[in-house]
This record gives sequence, C-alpha cells and structure tokens, in this order.
Amino acid sequence: MKDLKQRAMRGGLAKMCSQGASFALRMASLMILARLLDPKDFGLVGMVTAVIGVFNLFRDFGLSAAAVQRNTAVTGEQASTLFWVNMLVGATLGLLSLAMAPFAVLFYHEPRLLGITAVLASGFLFNSAGVQHSAMLERQMRFTTLSVIDIISLLTSILVGIGMALHGYGYWALVAGTTVTPLAYTVCVWLTTAWVPGRPHKGVGLRPMVRFGGTLTVNSLVMYVATNFDKVLLGRFWGADAIGVYGRAYQLVNIPNDNLNSAASGVAFAALSRLQDDPLRFRSYFLKGYALVLSLTVPITMACALFANDMISVFLGPKWQSAVTVFRLLAPTTMAFAIINPMGWLLISLGLVGRGLRIALVFAPVMIAGYLIGLPYGPKGVAFAYSAMMLLCVIPMIAAAVRGTVICVRDVLLTVSRPLLSGIVAAGFVLGLQVSYGQFLSPLPRLVLGVALVIAAYLGMLFYVMGQKLFYLDLLRGFRKPPSVEELVVSA
Repeated sequence: MKDLKQRAMRGGLAKMCSQGASFALRMASLMILARLLDPKDFGLVGMVTAVIGVFNLFRDFGLSAAAVQRNTAVTGEQASTLFWVNMLVGATLGLLSLAMAPFAVLFYHEPRLLGITAVLASGFLFNSAGVQHSAMLERQMRFTTLSVIDIISLLTSILVGIGMALHGYGYWALVAGTTVTPLAYTVCVWLTTAWVPGRPHKGVGLRPMVRFGGTLTVNSLVMYVATNFDKVLLGRFWGADAIGVYGRAYQLVNIPNDNLNSAASGVAFAALSRLQDDPLRFRSYFLKGYALVLSLTVPITMACALFANDMISVFLGPKWQSAVTVFRLLAPTTMAFAIINPMGWLLISLGLVGRGLRIALVFAPVMIAGYLIGLPYGPKGVAFAYSAMMLLCVIPMIAAAVRGTVICVRDVLLTVSRPLLSGIVAAGFVLGLQVSYGQFLSPLPRLVLGVALVIAAYLGMLFYVMGQKLFYLDLLRGFRKPPSVEELVVSA
C-alpha cells in the first residue's frame, strides 16, 4: 500500500505504451488484411463470433476479477482450485461451441460456419489454462510484464494471420489469428509466473469469490447481448456483406476505445480494489483516472467524426467506401463508452456487482429496441440507433452507478465537461480550416494534418482555457519520482 500510487502510475504508463503498440499493430493488421481479404471473409468470421463470442464472458466465470478484488491474500490451495475450475469451464464452453455449430449453419444458411466454429472452440481451453496465472500477475500489479505478454501474443497472431492470407487461405487466416492469441498468451504467463497448479481442494473459502464472479459474469453476459445483438440481426437479415461492412467500421471506430479501456481498467481496478476501505484516496484515484481516460478519448472521437472518409480510405482501402457513413454514425459510441466504462471500475472494486447487474438489465432492452427500430434501414440505420441509444443512457447509468458511493453525479459531470467542451471547440475550429485546405490534399496527408490540428487545438483549449495544464503536469511528475512522506500524508 505504501507505494500504491507509484505502482499504479507506472503500471498505467506501461499499459498505455502497450496499448499504443497494440493499436499500431492492430491498425496495421487491419489495413493489410482488408486489402488481402474480401468483406465476405470478415463477415463469415463475424457471424460465428457474434454467436459463440458470448461464451467468452464465461471463460473464467469472473474468478480472476474476484481474486484481484479480494482484500485478503489468495492462498495456494485457493489458486489451484480456481485453476481447475477455470479448466472445467473452458472445456465446457468449447463443447458448447461445437454443439452450437449446426445451429449457426441453419441460422445463417451458411455451411462454411461449421468448420470455423469448430476451430474457434479450441480457444476457450487455451484461454482457461492461463486465467489464474494472469490474475496472479495483475494482483501483484506487474503490469509491465503483462504488457509485454500482450504484445507478444498479439504480434504472434497477426503474423500467423497475415502469413496465411498471403498464401490464399482466405477467412481461415482470420480464424487462425483469433485462435493463436490465447494460446500464445497462456504460454507466456506460464513461463513468467513459473507456477504449476496443484490438485483442487474442498472447503478453501471459494464461495464468496464464486458468488462475486458469477454475478459479474451474468452482468457481462447481459452487456454483451446489449452491445452485440446488432451484428446478429444484420447477419441474419442483411447477409455476410452487410455484417462485413458494419463489422469493419465498428472495429475501426472501437480500436482506440478498446485499447484505452484495456490499458486503464486493469490498473484502475487493481488500485481501487486496494483502496476500497480508504474513501478519500479512492475518490481521488478514481476521478484522476477518469479524467485521464476522457482526455485521451475526446480527440479520438472528434477525429473519427470529422475524417471518416479519409480514415476509411487510408485504413481499409477503396473497396470499403460503403463503410464511411456507418463509421461516422458509430463515432459517438466511443465517447459514450469512455464515459460509462469507468463506472464499472467503481462498482466492481467496491464489490457492488449486484447493482451493476441491475443497471445492465435495464440497459439491454433499451439497446435491443433501438436495433430493431433501425434494422429496416440496414447497417446505417442500426449504427444510428446504436449511437442514439448509447447517448440517451449515459446520464441515467451514471446516476444509478454512483448512488451511495463517495462519487457524486456532479463530480462526474464536472470531470466530463472540461475535455468534452474542449473537443467540441477544437472540432469546430478544424472543420472550418478543412474547407480551405481539404481539396488540395490526398487522403493520407489530409488525415495526418487534420488529426494534428485537432490535437493541437484540443490541448490548447484543455490546458489553457480550461486551466487543466497543472493537473496533467502533476500526473506526469508522478511517473518520474516516488511520492515523498509529505505527499503520502496529504494524500492519506
């Protein structure tokens, strides 16, 4: 606890660097594969992942999060028992995926899905074998190590996928890349921890952890349905091409958000869990982490909305122009997720998983109703409905999440307002400039210049007009030196 601030900040820096590298690798992979493969190849894999992807939510039954959130030590007997529980869960999910393969074929009227589903099912067993090893590293806040492992496993899967695409394997390149990722990750965490699980034990106090993990898993299941049912509907009623276009636009607009959330959530959850009995420090850590995530997300959202044409041309290529409007319509979801996702840090670290489940049970029907309204209009209609419903749900979800905690709605709105207003002003400024220079440049230089102008205008607004320069400089100083005794006393 005495060096928690330093561990959290250095862990956050490591995760940010890792996710920056991950972003670059994923974007490069997307650019290459989008040119080597057809939309239908992506659509075929997207159909399967929309059906069996729900099983990913059960891959560790929330037990890794339960181990990290626990405010007392996890014993060797508990860890070994959790490992074998995870292996049982992984094997069960793999068999369920195999059983779902004929259903996917009949539902989509596509026989090729049978083989795709069978291969992807193996990923559940690979993942389960590394869950507790990964949880050990996370509980110890060894985020630099975890970051390196993330990059190694991602790079391995990308190289396999691109290599197979170059040799003409089509959609099997995507299947192989998806399957290799959990295998490479598990091998790395086993080698890093050098921990070999023992036999399972009875009566080692797992019931509270299983209850916590089970509630968290059901919550994740409901949220998964709420945010993925759009793809199931499009695949069923509009076909592989439609889901291919929608899925690539969705992936491109969510890569930055996924990377930021992945970088921040692990560190924030581990740190806040250690502070659940220290309300003042908990509030300070939460709001600082929240502000940092938002400040990084806002310019990305504005750039996606402003430069949709150029981004699709540069990252996906000319045959994906039908994805431009879908991409632009989905851009607001990046901001909505950045505002809502940290509420998960708050609830899970405080053990309020039951409240999170109740919020999800209200949120899911609203989202599904929106998809059904937009479905007759195809991918564009569903994309518009997705963004509209997300934005409508932001304030109610925040109010429900913070009720009775050390965080209030006013804290959240104040934290959101500064970067959001700065982003809106910056976007308006750059939009005006783009009219004068846009027609003279090709897509790549126009995109680079536009993004640079958005970032510059945004930072100017945030640092000097909103007066946040000292706040972010203080965060940067925390990476360079450990806190002094006086700082620890003040923060406590």
